[in-house]
Amino acid sequence: MTNKPFENKVAIVTGAGQGIGYEICRQLALQGAKVILNDLDSSLAENAAKNIREENGNCIALSGDSSNLEFIQEMVDLAVKEYGHLDIVIANAGITLFGDFLTYSHESFNSVLQVNLAGTFFLAQAAAKQMIKQGSGGSLLFTSSVTGHQAHKNLAAYAMTKAAIEMLARNLVIELSSYKININTIAPGATMTERTLGDPEYEATWSRLSPTGRPSTAKDIADSALFLVSDKAKQITGQCLVIDGGWSCISPSPY
Repeated sequence: MTNKPFENKVAIVTGAGQGIGYEICRQLALQGAKVILNDLDSSLAENAAKNIREENGNCIALSGDSSNLEFIQEMVDLAVKEYGHLDIVIANAGITLFGDFLTYSHESFNSVLQVNLAGTFFLAQAAAKQMIKQGSGGSLLFTSSVTGHQAHKNLAAYAMTKAAIEMLARNLVIELSSYKININTIAPGATMTERTLGDPEYEATWSRLSPTGRPSTAKDIADSALFLVSDKAKQITGQCLVIDGGWSCISPSPY
């Protein structure tokens, strides 16, 4: 008798070489899913997938640009070729390019939109087409941010893309519900990852600012993500789950 809720499920997760995306892949694989792990950095992707396999998870690395249309289709095709179908797609890849609004460059703006918006939109499109073809439905999950809900200094372009991702999920309810595909969004707040661990004041600052007394861990975010793509959440669609230890309820600024 297995106790693996994602047994026989096939998932794609982008931006998963480390941090939140990696932990989502890891938890999916440990709970029975077959996972395509994507990251732009090939060494990160390969090492991440190797680590998951060493824990007896079923995981294949596929490095590449998750905002490139041809590569997006390659990810979907690989899932079907290797495992026969596709059930779960998590568009987690994104970039953050900080900058003052008055001096923000056109190049930075376009880069943020391409990865965060185009990558999410067209991955969802390709995945939905495959799920419709299969006829058995599926789950899409997008990674937003608390900055899509609360203003944050030097993040105007990034925050705009995250708010847009949430609206995309809401709009796709109209487009995809009849095909038994549900679409939701998670909005992480301050989270301890490899990137934030590089800031010696990060944990102390966000422990002080968060009502729960600590920033989130990648596991906190992954647990919420897995619920939303599980069979237990099929009646939840078009929603955004904020995971921030209550910070956005009171919104004290770190600056």
